[in-house]
Amino acid sequence: MCPLSSLKLKMEGGAEKRTPQPRGLKKTGPVLFSYGFRPFFLGGGLFAALAMGLWLATLASIVEPGGSYASSHWHAHEMLFGFGSAILTGFLLTAIPNWTGRLPVSGLPLMLLFTVWIAGRLVMLDPDRLGLLPSIMIDSAFLPLMLVIAAAEIVAGKKWKDLKILAGMAALSLANLDFHWAMYTGDHPGTAIRLSISAYTLLVMIIGGRIVPSFTRNFMAKLGRTDAPAPFGRFDALAILLGAAALISWTYDPEFIGTSLLATLATGIHVIRLMRWKGIAVWREKLLFVLHASYLFVAAGFAAIALGAEGRLDETTVLHVLTIGAISTMMLSVMTRATRGHTGRALTASRITRLSYVLLFIAAILRPLADILADWQMPLLYAAGTCFAAAFVLFGVEHFPMLARTRRGAIGG
Repeated sequence: MCPLSSLKLKMEGGAEKRTPQPRGLKKTGPVLFSYGFRPFFLGGGLFAALAMGLWLATLASIVEPGGSYASSHWHAHEMLFGFGSAILTGFLLTAIPNWTGRLPVSGLPLMLLFTVWIAGRLVMLDPDRLGLLPSIMIDSAFLPLMLVIAAAEIVAGKKWKDLKILAGMAALSLANLDFHWAMYTGDHPGTAIRLSISAYTLLVMIIGGRIVPSFTRNFMAKLGRTDAPAPFGRFDALAILLGAAALISWTYDPEFIGTSLLATLATGIHVIRLMRWKGIAVWREKLLFVLHASYLFVAAGFAAIALGAEGRLDETTVLHVLTIGAISTMMLSVMTRATRGHTGRALTASRITRLSYVLLFIAAILRPLADILADWQMPLLYAAGTCFAAAFVLFGVEHFPMLARTRRGAIGG
């Protein structure tokens, strides 16, 4: 099963044969900045644990991060635009060179990009210290900068079909600006939050739709099986378009009856899409099966949107089904697989990795339950937050040597 470094994957779900792009050619400079996934996976994973720890401390009235943004909005912002943007950046800076055949961003440019991300995290702890406008400008610089880098690489590589990825990046950039504008003007950032979650979910549908069946197809071929996952086709395009329509409707009118209808249809079509990828055939290979399990939360998220539109679920519940379930579990799945593949490790999940998966899936279940079971809300919130933070602590502990010390391993097969 080839990692991202040895495949150029087409949106149609197949793998186009090409000579693997040489990686880690430089033998000098910090290992951490030799490839995009290294600083952003490590930094994003550790930040996820730290930010969740601060949020749990906030619930216990120990700290109050976020200044005038208020801790609840700080928590939402940093999970979406701090943690989420880092993992997405790490993935794109690793995947885009495979799509385009160009050398990856590394060295000083990568270090500067990572510094911009860190600066955003620091100013958002207390945006009033520098002043709201300077803090907003610093935090808002990262996503547009990454958008420009991604666009330049894709255009230079003439991979026009991959430009669709930029739509998600652009939506995230706009959502971050909208979030800050709402805070600056005293409004609630609900639309910005939903827009960012929709952008991430759309990217999961697009990117997950190319890597999950492709990795599964390669693994099944090694087993000599011929019942491969269905290739990308009109059904997949319809699933993405219907999902996008449901997400747009939810973003701007979450209580609209049409939102419920679209989300219900999206639930069904994404369940069928997942079944077409033959995940049950690879359940023993946890590093692969977890990708299928993560995608199941996409369908669950659409079901939650439908129930929320009908007034049967609180919006906070809907948000967390998507953010922890569909988005965070897919991110952790990709982080562990890509890290091992790009540092020459075997593509198998260790006990620590499997435990991190279990903890994050538990968090994805407990957090929505905290809103449903009011009498148990606080214990469930603490339990979900602890499981979430522990999952990313385990990722950091296990993968730090791979990300920060191993300059280059053999490209896995």
